[in-house]
Amino acid sequence: MEVLSYRPDPAEFAWTFGGVPPVRRVRPGSILELWTEDAFGGRVRGPDDLVSRVVEFPFVNPQTGPFYVEGAEPGDTLAVHFVSIEPSRDWAASTTIPLFGALTGTHATALLQEPLPEVVWMYEVDRDRRTVTFRARRGDLAVELPLDPMHGTVGVAPASFEARSSLVPDAHGGNMDTPEMRAGVTCYLGVNVEGALLSIGDGHCRQGEGESCGVAVEAAMDTVIAVDLVKGMATPWPRLESDSHLMSTGSARPLEDAFRISQVDLVQWLQEGWGLDPLDAYQLLTQAAEAPVANVVDPNYTFVSKLRKDLLPAQELYRGTHGRLRQLGRDYLAGKG
Repeated sequence: MEVLSYRPDPAEFAWTFGGVPPVRRVRPGSILELWTEDAFGGRVRGPDDLVSRVVEFPFVNPQTGPFYVEGAEPGDTLAVHFVSIEPSRDWAASTTIPLFGALTGTHATALLQEPLPEVVWMYEVDRDRRTVTFRARRGDLAVELPLDPMHGTVGVAPASFEARSSLVPDAHGGNMDTPEMRAGVTCYLGVNVEGALLSIGDGHCRQGEGESCGVAVEAAMDTVIAVDLVKGMATPWPRLESDSHLMSTGSARPLEDAFRISQVDLVQWLQEGWGLDPLDAYQLLTQAAEAPVANVVDPNYTFVSKLRKDLLPAQELYRGTHGRLRQLGRDYLAGKG
């Protein structure tokens, strides 16, 4: 088992997918022990640390990476299995940001009323009790919420020499902001350039579906991933596989187009994996699919369409990659235990 440990210096953060040289080379089948900074670069540490004062745009969502995966070529699929995702601090932050979010005027939704004010909420992170605590800024309400760590950004370099901001989700992955990107899940990403150039970041202690105000419980993370390569199999949009579900993502504006992309991709996955006629797959999804909203705030919105695996005959997807990486992760954790 090859294990690479990497903690970036702030000067090594990537701010785009594509256009950045790799920080390390890794082989398929490797374990990566990574540290990722929070979306604010660790600068929001208290209620007076307004983002407009402490963060210089566009330097938001620092990424750890990119990693050059040996042997990866366009037309292949990179598999990224999340072995563990754990907050690295006992605090996390969220905030409102003027002209950003689902329930406010934005640059694309021009309105006459004043922007919402900047307000920062600090969260206490209790890793032993597996909770994060919300405290109202105006009032005495405190709510303990379950810790459910995830990564908002997971992606590879886009095609056609493009470099995309780490705030943008698209076919390359990026800032999809789906709570489904948690430990135990394998993410499949289509390779667009030699080496794939994988980066991750934007750790969230938890996030509601939709990420309504645009900012989750943002936290630095200690994350372990297993990386593998599926040669000669293309993946047009990021897909996720858990022990229980198949999931396809779509990122676009308007929101219904993101939904359509994810639904069509899941239809195509059923064609590939089970040989279903597309109209049969369409009918099955209509009756059995779940469709959680990932985010409605980023430059592109992201939808996830998911289907329970136990509704279908057992099938080894992507040549059994999820099961193989799941076991590799268990072996790694047992060795640490």
